[in-house]
Amino acid sequence: MKTKLIRYGVLTTLTVLAGGAFAQDAVQSAVPGGWLDGVVAGLSEWLQRAGEDELSAMGMFMAADWVVKAVMISLAFASVLTWLIFVAKTADLFWQRARLKRGFRRMDAHGTLTGVTAVFSNSKGVVGRMVHAALRERDRSAAAGLGKAGIKERVSSELGRIEAGAARSMMSGTGVLANIGSTAPFVGLFGTVWGIMNSFISISESNTTNLAVVAPGIAEALLATAIGLVAAIPAVIFYNLIARGLGGYKVMLADVSALVERTLSRDLDLAEQAPNVAAVQTVPELAEAAE
Repeated sequence: MKTKLIRYGVLTTLTVLAGGAFAQDAVQSAVPGGWLDGVVAGLSEWLQRAGEDELSAMGMFMAADWVVKAVMISLAFASVLTWLIFVAKTADLFWQRARLKRGFRRMDAHGTLTGVTAVFSNSKGVVGRMVHAALRERDRSAAAGLGKAGIKERVSSELGRIEAGAARSMMSGTGVLANIGSTAPFVGLFGTVWGIMNSFISISESNTTNLAVVAPGIAEALLATAIGLVAAIPAVIFYNLIARGLGGYKVMLADVSALVERTLSRDLDLAEQAPNVAAVQTVPELAEAAE
């Protein structure tokens, strides 16, 4: 999951860059004056001025040591990855919960596994896999002449594995949020400690404790801690939100599994009563024929 998200982020960045270049050519050809070049030039000039200002965020980043820069870049990437995982998992969770609701309602409306087979003919989704697993075990056991008690037990075991697999698949990627939320502040603290060490080294080399000399180094060091908190706080909040949503998703999985078991039990009881009903109906007909 992590590799897929990183690959998606890289592809998205390349697509945006390619689309930006194409849009720039299109705008320049359609709009006279090349106003987009002016916007790009203004942005470049702003970045240059921000880099020259030692007390701005960009200036502190440009003046920082290479270790502190690596820490800041890694924390910025972790922050982007946090938002990407949150958006992807939230959309996937809403989609899967909607599919579970639709499948639950359709199966409950039909009342039998045989009648709902056409609805889940492609066996896609959790509900479809559960229905086809129950039908497959029922047919295999019926062909071998096994009892319905064993059928229910084996179907319950199979549904439990499908339910656990669906929950585990939905939880993939949440561990990245937990790792970022727990380690990002310490990574930022490492950058802060390294930056303060450099500040003390500069104090010893300049033989002065003037605040104007020490303040920029300490400020750029503290910026690493700030970026670490920016990455860690959303990661913790998003992890808690996704964990709460996953709890509701697991409850819905359990409800679907219970509905499949109830429907299978009903089908087995109806199939067992059908021969008895047919026998009871044929007895009066034989009696009338004998008379």
